[in-house]
Amino acid sequence: MFIPATPEEVRDLGWTRLDVILISGDSYLDSPFVGVSVIGQRLLAAGYRVGIIPQPDMGSKKDITRLGEPVLFWGVTGGCIDSMVANRTASGKRRREDDFTAGGINNRRPDRAVIAYANLIRRHFKQTAPIVLGGIEASLRRIAHYDVWSNRVRRSVLIDAKADFLLYGMAENTAVELAARIREGRDVSDLRGLCYAAAERKPGFQELPCWEEAAADPAAFEKMFLVFYRNQDHRTAQGLCQKQDSRWLIHNPPATPLTEAEMDDVHGMNFERAVHPSHRRDGEVRALETVRFSIATHRGCYGGCHFCAIAVHEGRQVSSRSETSILREAKLLASLPGFHGRILDVGGPTANMYGFECRKKLLLGACSDRNCLYPGVCENLRPDHRRQIALLRKLREVPGVKQAIVASGIRYDLMLADRKHGVPYLREVVRHHVSGQMKVAPEHSEEKVLRCMGKPGIASLPAFRDLFRKLTAEAGKEQFLTYYLIAAHPGCTQADMEGLRRFAVRQLALQPEQVQLFTPTPATISTLMYHTGRDPWSGRGLFVEKTAAGRELQKKILVAKNGRFGYGDGGHRQITGGGKLMGKDKDVKKDTKKKPSKTLKEKKEAKRLKKTGKAGEA
Repeated sequence: MFIPATPEEVRDLGWTRLDVILISGDSYLDSPFVGVSVIGQRLLAAGYRVGIIPQPDMGSKKDITRLGEPVLFWGVTGGCIDSMVANRTASGKRRREDDFTAGGINNRRPDRAVIAYANLIRRHFKQTAPIVLGGIEASLRRIAHYDVWSNRVRRSVLIDAKADFLLYGMAENTAVELAARIREGRDVSDLRGLCYAAAERKPGFQELPCWEEAAADPAAFEKMFLVFYRNQDHRTAQGLCQKQDSRWLIHNPPATPLTEAEMDDVHGMNFERAVHPSHRRDGEVRALETVRFSIATHRGCYGGCHFCAIAVHEGRQVSSRSETSILREAKLLASLPGFHGRILDVGGPTANMYGFECRKKLLLGACSDRNCLYPGVCENLRPDHRRQIALLRKLREVPGVKQAIVASGIRYDLMLADRKHGVPYLREVVRHHVSGQMKVAPEHSEEKVLRCMGKPGIASLPAFRDLFRKLTAEAGKEQFLTYYLIAAHPGCTQADMEGLRRFAVRQLALQPEQVQLFTPTPATISTLMYHTGRDPWSGRGLFVEKTAAGRELQKKILVAKNGRFGYGDGGHRQITGGGKLMGKDKDVKKDTKKKPSKTLKEKKEAKRLKKTGKAGEA
């Protein structure tokens, strides 16, 4: 069932007052892919009376007051995406569209949404129930953090919002435990995955440089961030505290990741997998198209890429669902109205990390001195794709499922490191689970940039590409690889982008058409580098492109047509998803596009020759 979003729905359930009211920056999409829905459904399953107010009007009290005042707490989230990322492009321009808003127009989510909503609550409810922040915006801004949109180090969002508590990470269990303790009048100060403000520092917790020091001195900020970053593992993390103005931010150690049985329980809850009826008059929520017929098989990530927040938000330990749970969900999807036989994604952003984990990590916690996949795949990880192969084969046998697509997130280095089952896994995917193109994420080609990104070298990419082509040919299919690439990452210069273009043209036979500008989001190593201009591991200075013109130029170097930046493609082009494959590649169809128009210099030269009567000689 939907979480009640209107007074009528609350009355229909026979409730007079709610225990918890959730506020979200998104339209209400009830799905296991949406954090606020998971939290709400989990609280409902535990017996609490829960309501939700999606995207309340900031200019009046009509929305924020419509469900009354909760008994236990308000739960506030900016939505599935940090509100500043949702509202601004990488270049800082206001986004006009929003996939998580009904109708698609970006006019419902305020900037710094968790702060705005906390203020809205207090404006209309004096001395109210505790305000609890959660979701990715709160999670990644839970300590002093660099904010690129204001170009300064801001305090914890808990302090700026004047909220009572903050739940970070994947907080299903933490939210239920918090509700129980508040109801029973028990102390919450030792709850894992919780942050709160106090008048004094907490004994035994590690002290971080204070906010004022971190804001004034990049070296102090770097020291603060690295201590924070190294205390993310639930087995080894210490509690942290940081003075912010006259108060102390108390940061408890992370919550324990869900077990397989708990993961199954979460995904087995009664989600509607639809948009709440109250949004129908406003139009469709485009995000539903992506998640309605998709299946998340696990959470967490081995990668620890420096620009990615998954490891900080979900953790470095991968928690997988059981095969039984996943197949049950596939059968459910096949029974839904509008399902046409295709599961649009199986896995999520870390597709081939399902079903195995480092035994050493499970016993002792994540290593503090290295990542699982960088600089190479750790010998202790022992990747094993057997469970994934078995799962994919069984998904194909589910009645009504014509195809289950592995849409993105395959780490080709992880696949190649599995000497026994990596190639059989790729063969399985290529034959049955690719929808025309497979997306992989080398991100860059230049070694020093990849080192700043925490990504391994690209030596294995050509081998993976050749294997993909070979298996595709054996399957008798026409399928392509597309590549995620990043411009303007800390450490990346224009010369590095020219090197990436050369690699794409010469090694991948690709003229890139899509490239992502690096966006400095809170709580990532890459954002630390962006702010300080230093490599935190070596202490050496880094070139960081911060000007809008320079960032755009890096992007244009990669996507420039007809070699305008010095690297021509010989006139061979064919559109294939994330780029244009070059005609010299034996797998590419004959080029049928028009020849490139003459450059301005060529036109002037032709005009000069015509005037002098020498055009024929040219």
